[in-house]
Amino acid sequence: MSSQNIVIVKYNAGNVRSMYEAVLRLGINAQITDDPELIFKADKVIFPGVGEAKSAMTYLKERELDKVLKSLTQPFLGVCLGQQLMCSHSEEGDVECLGIFDAQVRKFQSKGASFKIPQMGWNNIYDLKGELYNDVNENSYVYFVHSYYVEIVNETIAKCDYIHPFSASLHKANFYSCQFHPEKSAGVGNQILDNFLKITL
Repeated sequence: MSSQNIVIVKYNAGNVRSMYEAVLRLGINAQITDDPELIFKADKVIFPGVGEAKSAMTYLKERELDKVLKSLTQPFLGVCLGQQLMCSHSEEGDVECLGIFDAQVRKFQSKGASFKIPQMGWNNIYDLKGELYNDVNENSYVYFVHSYYVEIVNETIAKCDYIHPFSASLHKANFYSCQFHPEKSAGVGNQILDNFLKITL
């Protein structure tokens, strides 16, 4: 096992165990916690999520984890709802989020039977930038489950098309994020997680 101290943030959103198991497959025994002291001490922090933005933000604020997460300086990866909560505002529950990325989270508007909401399943990502996508091919397929999306902004480092283009991934300073689920995206997802675990600042 690697000696890296990896923390997966526990809050009232799902898929914490699947992320833990994905990191374990890469040889790292991560810690699942909502303890601010343990989060601050981590070498890297993963912020997963499957759930609803307003209730998730309520949980974070009640424990002052919103302030903790914004102040971190080590590599940080938000996934799915985690990416959305890193933005400034979400239409889901009309809630102010962490504001790490100056981006809006909007609800998909359906354009007929060919586009079901949520987007659920495999889709390709493109315009890949930066070390999170080392050794990942353009137009690789990854697994999505979401009804809300992040608009394309300056911090976008991967895009996806569903109804229209949106941010599949963001990066600013030590903060990285994916709208898709790397822990459910087979070999491509393993590569992306491995790249994150190798990032040094």
